[in-house]
Amino acid sequence: MTAASPRALLDEILGAGPGQSEPGEELAKVLARACAVLDVDTATVLRHDPHSRRLVAIAAAGLEEEVCQGVQIPVGAGFAGRVAASRDAVVLDHVDETTVVNPLLWERGLRAMLGVPMLAGTELVGVLHVGSVRQRRFAAADVETLRLLADRLAALLRLETTRQDQAAAIALQRSLLPGILPSIDGLRLAARYVPGAEAGLGGDWYDVFRLPGGRTGIVMGDVAGHGLEAAVVMGRLRSALRAYALDCPDPAEVLDKLNRKAVHFEHGVMATVAYGVLDAGHERIALSLAGHLPPVVAAPGEPAELAAVPPDPPIGLALGKPVRRRTALVELPPGAVAVFCTDGLVERRDQLADTGLRVLANLVRAEDPERACSRIMAALIGSRPPQDDVALMVLRRCAETG
Repeated sequence: MTAASPRALLDEILGAGPGQSEPGEELAKVLARACAVLDVDTATVLRHDPHSRRLVAIAAAGLEEEVCQGVQIPVGAGFAGRVAASRDAVVLDHVDETTVVNPLLWERGLRAMLGVPMLAGTELVGVLHVGSVRQRRFAAADVETLRLLADRLAALLRLETTRQDQAAAIALQRSLLPGILPSIDGLRLAARYVPGAEAGLGGDWYDVFRLPGGRTGIVMGDVAGHGLEAAVVMGRLRSALRAYALDCPDPAEVLDKLNRKAVHFEHGVMATVAYGVLDAGHERIALSLAGHLPPVVAAPGEPAELAAVPPDPPIGLALGKPVRRRTALVELPPGAVAVFCTDGLVERRDQLADTGLRVLANLVRAEDPERACSRIMAALIGSRPPQDDVALMVLRRCAETG
């Protein structure tokens, strides 16, 4: 090893900084330079998957087979698993099946290895390890250089993962939220969705779909959490609800099936959902609430009111005993509007959702849904980016003429 300081070696490894290549190609170039600067034969980055508690090889130099073959190492198992579990540097001076679980390492002829955890704060991002086919001792300067490189790569990987997740979440949400609300005779619809400025895109969704017999399904939901994971869960719940809605005319039964599905298959998931079925004549909505806010209803010439619908437990909450979910009928006179929303519209750090709902009720009146959306968003959101996701949907039963 050269006598240069660890930071000087790091600068040499990183070179001129990020180039124009794809992130994976740039990472491979950095690892190749690390092999040359540190005088080793292999360098590998394994990303930590917190859900499976496994390390997945994503980039390598001198041992590209790890990536091509999709090598995965359980946290706590073998060499890389020990590094991840201990979150400390590990040095091996003997490489075989007794010290590593990945046969590629001893088949490559490695005789000495050094691995360090890749950390971003307290978060384990992955493991970085290097190996030599010659017997050698890794000095303290080697360990420090690899730690510095691991910290830098961890920050870059976390940033890249965040960007990828945001892009994927946006694409998923756009594909699942109705781009154009359905055109239904006798009904007018409008909606808004705005991601939270602080937490980013999440699991809020709204949906309107036709059902057999001229009925219309109406959904407003909010999955706990944010980012890609919440958006993926939202997509699964949305699809399941649509399927159950075709077989079950009672909204409470639909939400009961959705809850059973979430408790059994979506461990740890929590969501609030309002699901209603508007009858063929648009005269009333059969509505059930799974922990969700009730809609605000306003008939022409009358003050708006919160719909008198009893709340039931959220989706995904395992209570240990069956819960009898309830469906209530909400009258929708000619010309009336019903306003559904998620709590991001009415809840603030300094304002409870109940207070915000009262403010919303004072704003709602029987008018064109697009105008209502614009006026409500202007009054409750204005020029302040919302702290949380906001979903708003307004439907209006057309006034009868005759």
